[in-house]
Amino acid sequence: MEIDEAVRGCTDRRMRTKYGNAVYVVQRAFALYPFEEVAFSFNGGKDSTVLLHLIRAGYYLYKKDSGDVAQMDAVKNCPLRTIYFESPCAFPEINSFTYETVSTYGLPLETIHSDFKSGLEGLLKEKPTKAIFIGTRIGDPNAVGQEQFSPSSPGWPSFMRVNPILDWSYRDVWSFLLTCKVKYCSLYDQGYTSIGSIHDTVPNALLSDSSTEKSFRPAYMLTDGRLERAGRTKKTNHKIEMNSVAGNGMNNIEGEQMISRAASIIVVGDEILFGTTEDKLGAALCKKLHAIGWRVSHVAVVRNEIDSVAEEVERCKSMDDMVFIFGGLGPLHSDVSLAGVAKAFGVRLAPDEEFEDYLSQLMGNNYTGDRNEMALLPEGITELLHHKKLPLPLIKCRNVITLAATNVHELDTEWDCLLDTQESGLVQAKPFVSKHLGSALSDVQIAPVLAKLCLEFSDVYIGCHRISRAGPLVVNLTGKDNQRVEAAAEMLTSSFEGQFSQVNNCK
Repeated sequence: MEIDEAVRGCTDRRMRTKYGNAVYVVQRAFALYPFEEVAFSFNGGKDSTVLLHLIRAGYYLYKKDSGDVAQMDAVKNCPLRTIYFESPCAFPEINSFTYETVSTYGLPLETIHSDFKSGLEGLLKEKPTKAIFIGTRIGDPNAVGQEQFSPSSPGWPSFMRVNPILDWSYRDVWSFLLTCKVKYCSLYDQGYTSIGSIHDTVPNALLSDSSTEKSFRPAYMLTDGRLERAGRTKKTNHKIEMNSVAGNGMNNIEGEQMISRAASIIVVGDEILFGTTEDKLGAALCKKLHAIGWRVSHVAVVRNEIDSVAEEVERCKSMDDMVFIFGGLGPLHSDVSLAGVAKAFGVRLAPDEEFEDYLSQLMGNNYTGDRNEMALLPEGITELLHHKKLPLPLIKCRNVITLAATNVHELDTEWDCLLDTQESGLVQAKPFVSKHLGSALSDVQIAPVLAKLCLEFSDVYIGCHRISRAGPLVVNLTGKDNQRVEAAAEMLTSSFEGQFSQVNNCK
């Protein structure tokens, strides 16, 4: 069988693994359901074209394994019931390719001119249908919550959705089509990367050929599969909620340089909660954020549990401009940070082919190849932050950045790269300035003066702490206007002549 021979003879280990998994799903479906009660939804697109040839190969192997050798030549094309939902808004090239393909492979076609749901209801009433092969891939709008075998949604006709290529990426699809040298719709050679209707689909601008006016390169030349749907003309907005800086003694002062953006820090680690290790990264990041004028509103340490991470992320992402997460990254059972982020945003983890390429280059022979769990990122919301100094790009999901640092030195490198990367969203404002004053005065003595100071200098944060219960009291004055901080310090020290001195190390 030419498809099976082409894939098994190629040198792409990933492709061979993806193919093996997909045809197993096909074979399993034919083992579970009578052939006459199985159908194939074909729309002429690249994904369903891949699925067509996987069904042909899977059916051939299913018959071969069952020992039905006498009919091997007759089953190569798999005469499976094929459903085509023809729309007046479809591209003529899609219609032409669909009918040509059906004729080439001898597929019994049932054309439906109504919407998908109504068409299925009518179809299933006429002919019993227990399972339908569908070319859904993770990343498709309707893929959330689906598995390789997924019952139809509530309110729909009852049947089993069979998704053999659910975990395939854009790159996998084109690798298969080019390896097997099968025909596909001509629109893909004209720069179309994802085809909808004639009203909402244009060639992908990322494939524009600058050397020739109005010319585009083929779809398989798109290097970043996450931008597959960039040719869909529907506009989307990604709104990041920005919260006020007012609170805790700080007012929102006009002027970009005086605006204080807020960040939360989440540290994931049971080892910290057990007291096995100490969190040093959170404190180090607080200092770095203050140095670029950001206020830290919240620091939390959570357990290595998906729900614990998700709850904290969900709370912080809506309150603050940016959320930073440490810990819980990797292939171990306790590495749940990205799963928690995905759950907080209500999305699933999906293979990211670009990140997978980085992992392959970094890990070499230790790379698993087929389904590397470390390459599963929150779908639809992930942006990779690249920098030449980083072995792997950092992961940003809307306003949540996951840091890979495990010590302060690594954090220094990652932080410098973030500041050097415009896509990080770390807008630098006027940094905070601080003054620390120590005194042996009692709390009772100093309290009335500090209360008055807070009213006079509402734009300066005024906090206190003791180095020890019997030791001196340290008053911390922090703000963005150095003159205001100095004026507050002067008012405090003049109220207690000779009782305050500057503290350089206030730990």
